[in-house]
Amino acid sequence: MSTLRFAAVNADGLLSDLDLPPAAYRVLLKLRSLSEPGGRILIDQASIGGMLELSRPSVNAALRSLELAKLVRKVRNGVYQINPMLAGYNSFEDAVAAVNGMPAEERLDARGYVASYHQAVAEYQDQLAEQRKKRAAQAAAKKAAESKRRRTLHAVG
Repeated sequence: MSTLRFAAVNADGLLSDLDLPPAAYRVLLKLRSLSEPGGRILIDQASIGGMLELSRPSVNAALRSLELAKLVRKVRNGVYQINPMLAGYNSFEDAVAAVNGMPAEERLDARGYVASYHQAVAEYQDQLAEQRKKRAAQAAAKKAAESKRRRTLHAVG
């Protein structure tokens, strides 16, 4: 069986327009090289990190970027799926059939695809900022409650 794979599109130009973090490009290329025909990959984050000499947080951030860009989807722990337009296939016919069967919103050639990626990144960053604010407010409330509790304690004797 040949290891030669067919892809339905050449998306190199599109990928460069996304301006992904460097680690995300490295992870994407590694995942593509390890994927089965059709784009399924059985690998955990620690293995990806080991192969690319990346820390777990770097791998996690890279995978998040790839998910926001709709290039890679996490199926479950240790199982990922490359977008059908980037995945390799055993035949050109398989590649075309996979792309034709895709939902329009997952296609890399959809109008506004790059802009939608940048919007998804902005929304994700806003979500992270909101979570940081919430955690800071909870920490401040906990600290204030602890301080109040200490003031109400008094020596008995």
